[in-house]
Amino acid sequence: MRPTRSSSTSTTANARADRDERSLPASNLLARVLLTPAFPILIFLVFLFLATGLRHGLIEQDNSQITANLANEARAMANTLEREFTVHAQAIERMAKRLETSPDTSEATWRQDARQYLDHFGVYQAIEWIDRDFIIRWLEPISGNEDVIGFNVAFSDQRRAALETARTTGNFDISGVIKLKQGGDGLVIYAPVGTGADNNGFAAGVFRMATLAEQLLTDRVQASFSIDLLNDGELSYRLNESGSISSMFEHTEPVNLPTLNWSFTLHPTRAWVQNQRSDWPTLTFATLLLMGVLTSLTTLLVQLILKRNRALLKTRRELDREIDQRKAVQQDLALLESTDTLTGLANRRFFMEDLVHTLQLADRQMRQVALILLDLDRFQMLNDSLGHQFGDELLIKVSDRLNRLGDEKILVAYSGGDEFMLCQQQVDKVDDVIHLLGQVKQCFEDPFEVQGQAQRVTATIGVAVYPQSGLDADTLLRNADIALYRAKDQGRNTYQFYTEGMQEREVMRLELDKDLNQALTNNEFVLYFQPQLDLDTGRINSVEALIRWQHPRRGLLPPGDFIPLAEESGRITDIGRWVVMAACRQLAAWQGTPFEHLRVAVNLSGRELDDDALVDHIREALESEQVPPERLEVELTEEIFIQNIERNREQLSRLRQLGVHLAIDDFGVGYSSLGYLRDFPVDLVKIDRSFITEVTERHDDAVITHAVINLAHNLGIRVVAEGVEAEAQLDFLRHHHCNLAQGYLISRPIPAVGLEEALGKGRLVAPAMSHSEL
Repeated sequence: MRPTRSSSTSTTANARADRDERSLPASNLLARVLLTPAFPILIFLVFLFLATGLRHGLIEQDNSQITANLANEARAMANTLEREFTVHAQAIERMAKRLETSPDTSEATWRQDARQYLDHFGVYQAIEWIDRDFIIRWLEPISGNEDVIGFNVAFSDQRRAALETARTTGNFDISGVIKLKQGGDGLVIYAPVGTGADNNGFAAGVFRMATLAEQLLTDRVQASFSIDLLNDGELSYRLNESGSISSMFEHTEPVNLPTLNWSFTLHPTRAWVQNQRSDWPTLTFATLLLMGVLTSLTTLLVQLILKRNRALLKTRRELDREIDQRKAVQQDLALLESTDTLTGLANRRFFMEDLVHTLQLADRQMRQVALILLDLDRFQMLNDSLGHQFGDELLIKVSDRLNRLGDEKILVAYSGGDEFMLCQQQVDKVDDVIHLLGQVKQCFEDPFEVQGQAQRVTATIGVAVYPQSGLDADTLLRNADIALYRAKDQGRNTYQFYTEGMQEREVMRLELDKDLNQALTNNEFVLYFQPQLDLDTGRINSVEALIRWQHPRRGLLPPGDFIPLAEESGRITDIGRWVVMAACRQLAAWQGTPFEHLRVAVNLSGRELDDDALVDHIREALESEQVPPERLEVELTEEIFIQNIERNREQLSRLRQLGVHLAIDDFGVGYSSLGYLRDFPVDLVKIDRSFITEVTERHDDAVITHAVINLAHNLGIRVVAEGVEAEAQLDFLRHHHCNLAQGYLISRPIPAVGLEEALGKGRLVAPAMSHSEL
């Protein structure tokens, strides 16, 4: 019913929101437009347009002012030029008048008068007297003008006509810009000495244009302008030419001089133009642009505030709808927080909270509490080989059985992975806990039916009891975990109570696990070899390779101290590869020696058999050491054959095709043994030591051993008996035609050097009754 109410509430809230949307006034459409992201950009563009237009107007105003200033400069220069030329023309006329008045003036007197003019005005290149035939007769100064004396100034028809007119009218004549005889550009003012028939030649003043420009133009004008002198509209002379002239501005001004149609064009420099410009266009543009940016940012900020307010209003409208939904979700979460979704059991978080509360009650009531950790054996292997779906279904089946144990005094929880937790909240004596453990064990008596397969699963259990094993929940959990690991070390499918001293042993185990990381890198592993006696020939033709760890601090460690750690951490695959490579190196070392006939057997774990690269690695090891494949034997425990049978059959077939021998180790303690002998390509069967230890005392062990030997021989499989420690056991095996015997009676595991020495001296069949562990 809860989802129905949530849905109804949500529908009502949506309908109310729709009505609110439809009732919005038309003005909201304008608000949406004003709130669009493009609106601040539009405002900025308007300001940019205004700033650009105003700047353009101010620049045009500046240009008009500059043009006016340029015209004023040109007019002033034209006035100066007209005035100066008038002064110089009048001065030449006065000289002509004196010659007209005193026609008998001597040359010396004339030269003295001419030098006074030159010194006074300082602008003349030379002052000349020209006779009636237009020939220069007198000239001052002589220096630099020697070639001019005797020159005919009427050198063209145009000049002759102009001079004739001047002589007739009595008016002075200006030549315009011409090439001077003494070099360079210049102009000449001719004043007639008398008129008509009384004419006695001309008094003339010669001006060099460069000198004239220096005299007439100020330093400011020369630095700021270039001047084109035009005669009848054509360029006659350019004064003060500069490369920094502005191409934007120029002004042409006419010059009112007698006999000449002169004008000049004034070109300002860029520096003069820039100096005339105002800073207002730039300042105005920058100010408006800044105002546009600020206005746009302000608009954007207002938009953000308005949008935020609208979002808050929308959130408020949706709040009523979410309240109902959250009430339903909170009810579901309360269940989810305390329950595991896969198994339906209490989860770890709820279990620990309940354990804390239970310990508080137990402290007040002075009673005991038991914490039980349960770990499924081989679950990870089943999960990896048969798939996660299989693993999940198996966990559900296990949870169903364990959940039947739960009541008001017992809480069952799923911790995660393959681990379960039980809390027995009222414990009067240890027997109560043991009784519960018996019930837990009964949950695993029958196989579990998963995906149409019957799977036998066992469990390893660790127990910690309050207050003896810890006074708080965390300590109790840690110590139960330590007890669980101790139970695993003792062979799994069992339970272990936490006792004092376990924690110290667990710390030692963790240190050993840490050292295991560096063992391969530091080459701390060594191989020992245990011979297998051929009971038919009495010779040693094969040995089993057994790994040892030469620990730098703890000395030589047997495999039982570190192989379980390697399997838990996943490092067993790397160690297995090292064993294969080390065995191949030893076989290669024995080639060409009396021991080259020996075959070496190595043990493989289930994880190694699951490795797709296993066969390739063995092949590479054999090829790299140039060892024949038949000299290597691979042993797998009977338990491994159960795991993923189809895949294992394929892997073993590939190994058999490679040429190595295959052996079943610990035969007789697993399940469906006869099926394995029939279905797998096995060369050798190793009877477990548990049957050999009392084979001469127990009739059942003798019958089983005899039956296994006969069965294997009928299938063409050789038999090895492990754990042979007495002559009577050896005699029994030889009597029943067992092929090979292995055990302390023949030899304990020894290094390669010791094996070679023992084989060389024939000492291996002597009894060796030491009972130290492998």
